[in-house]
Amino acid sequence: MPFLTSPVLTPGALARVPQPALPAAGGTLLRPWRPEDAPAVHAAFEDPVLRQWHGRSCESAEEAAGWIAQWRGGWADERDAQWAVVDEGTDELLGRVALRRIVLGDGVAEIAYWTVAGARGRGVALRAVTALTHWAFEEIGFHRLELMHALANPASCRVAGKAGFALEGTKRSAYLHQDGWHDMHLHARVRGD
Repeated sequence: MPFLTSPVLTPGALARVPQPALPAAGGTLLRPWRPEDAPAVHAAFEDPVLRQWHGRSCESAEEAAGWIAQWRGGWADERDAQWAVVDEGTDELLGRVALRRIVLGDGVAEIAYWTVAGARGRGVALRAVTALTHWAFEEIGFHRLELMHALANPASCRVAGKAGFALEGTKRSAYLHQDGWHDMHLHARVRGD
């Protein structure tokens, strides 16, 4: 049975070109992950605040290297697209930003991010989300981007709001963190917002 509409994005929308580096404001750069980032990823996950809001732990640089290999493979598979958020001048790791759960045909993806402890409160997450959102809508042609965070994480709620992601509702008991089930805010932007 044929579809009555055309796909928003077709296979190859991402993978036909190498993953780009994306400049962000304030000397921040989103660049593809490199194997040599593994120790910095492991160090980031030593932070209890990061672990509180993330569903996984990272026990070693070797484990982080495995994640990076998966993150790099996600681009070719067009299932997710992950960037290291770094200081443009020093290449110091500041965080991660990603498009996850990509559905090309619908033109939909979810934005996810984290920042290292030393980068919090400096607008790094907002700059990364803003740059990635602009690229996803204007360069690639996504239709809708979603962003979810635990209700108990007001810092992520502020990032979502400042980046123009409207609060659409609450997904009850939607994510299992190490301290139990959390309700999640669902924010979204559509192209043209």
